[in-house]
Amino acid sequence: MADVNYVTKETLEQMRDELTQLKTAGRAEIARAIADAREKGDLKENAEYDAAKEAQGYHEAKIAQLETAVINSRVIDIKDIDTSKVSILSKVKITNTKTKKSFEYQIVSETEADLKSGKISVGSPIAKGLLGKTVGETAEVDAPSGKMKFKIDAISI
Repeated sequence: MADVNYVTKETLEQMRDELTQLKTAGRAEIARAIADAREKGDLKENAEYDAAKEAQGYHEAKIAQLETAVINSRVIDIKDIDTSKVSILSKVKITNTKTKKSFEYQIVSETEADLKSGKISVGSPIAKGLLGKTVGETAEVDAPSGKMKFKIDAISI
């Protein structure tokens, strides 16, 4: 069984819209590419046909992945989030106790994670270490580079 994917209502709508686009216009585009390649002759030695069929396989895999993500999604309303402790969709300001550098992250689902915009996956080592902690506590995180300690400075939405 797949893991539950906690998302906002807006994210679920985006996922559904992308799925609809992939199933309609995306599939039609792939079918056209296959048909165009088929018209070019012998399918045994037709690299364009092989590429189009491979693209179709990737496309269908993406659809299956997105369908699973949508099915396993549970909508979380921002106003229901408890800011007394770190949870999914919380924004957390932390300070690395060794380097004294501060960071602010929002803990989101796997599908929403984007480090450049400060969104880390709930399954990441840092998020796992922060979950359930309160302001003032220190979280010890097992990172690939070794153990790291972060002091929780603030929790918000």
